[in-house]
Amino acid sequence: MDPNSKNKGLYNKLGPEELKQRLARETFKRTTVSFYKYVIIDDPWAMRNLLYEKWDQLNCLGRIYIANEGINAQMSVPDHRWDDFEKHLRSISLFKDVPFKIAVEDDGKSFLKLQVKVRKQIVADGLQPTEYDVTNVGQHLSAKEWNEALNKGATVVDMRNHYESEIGHFEGALLPDAETFKEELPEILDKLKGKENDKILLYCTGGVRCEKTSAYLKHHGFSDVNQLLGGIIDYSRQVSTQGLENTFKGKNFVFDNRLGERISDDTISHCHQCGKPCDSHTNCANKKCNLLFIQCDDCKTKHDGCCGDDCQTYLLAPPKEKTELEKRLVFKRGKRFHKA
Repeated sequence: MDPNSKNKGLYNKLGPEELKQRLARETFKRTTVSFYKYVIIDDPWAMRNLLYEKWDQLNCLGRIYIANEGINAQMSVPDHRWDDFEKHLRSISLFKDVPFKIAVEDDGKSFLKLQVKVRKQIVADGLQPTEYDVTNVGQHLSAKEWNEALNKGATVVDMRNHYESEIGHFEGALLPDAETFKEELPEILDKLKGKENDKILLYCTGGVRCEKTSAYLKHHGFSDVNQLLGGIIDYSRQVSTQGLENTFKGKNFVFDNRLGERISDDTISHCHQCGKPCDSHTNCANKKCNLLFIQCDDCKTKHDGCCGDDCQTYLLAPPKEKTELEKRLVFKRGKRFHKA
């Protein structure tokens, strides 16, 4: 079926400023939730439209990916519509037992609009279907089991990108120097050479990347692969409710407007511009750049929210000068900061 005919009218039509104003006018609370499930979806477009239509009626916001291999969702749900949301999701047989991860810090402003997108994969990995089997994954460990394995010296691997682990991670973890999950997988395989019989512990934000990584490692001969149940998000909840030691240091990076939620009081990173202890990510105020980087409040004021001199010059320039500046200025873009 033609995708364009299948989702006709089922998408947001408002601009960002109008969306921000609408969110600011809300008088009710929202809950930020994430969930995923690897499951065969025969018609992703039909599922996409079913979910969008219902969730739009419930005033849900968020970013949801649907693929033949499953669903990966990060959402903001009005508290007074939560029961309706959960009832509807669990009425779909494919998702009746999907576990939820509730945000640690939540101001209700995590998303501006509802986006439900059909993708080839729910997490882009660059793998061939013969390189993993998502029905053969690692053992899921509770926070208590995770801490016990850490204390016994297991090898810990952070399956997130460098800009995520920079602001928070488990002590002693292997931290890939990668910007994408696709880049991480071969790097981790190389770092773990010779450890095929060791106890391997994998963790990520909510668990979805670890699910595929564990299958990938098992395919490559690793015999004792384990993953943190519910990722960092649920680890924090379990630690809090069960009175366990929190072995995660710093913030957990999240892919919504918050850009991070605090898991411990430790600040383990620094402002990319002045070096002051800081773990607050921001996007460069110059939208032509939009670089994701760490910036303290003082530098935000000094540089007008920009990542460098070129971007600040462009941001403050009169409209008639911007076209000429675009020809000679260099904008960093991406997610890796380099000092000017």
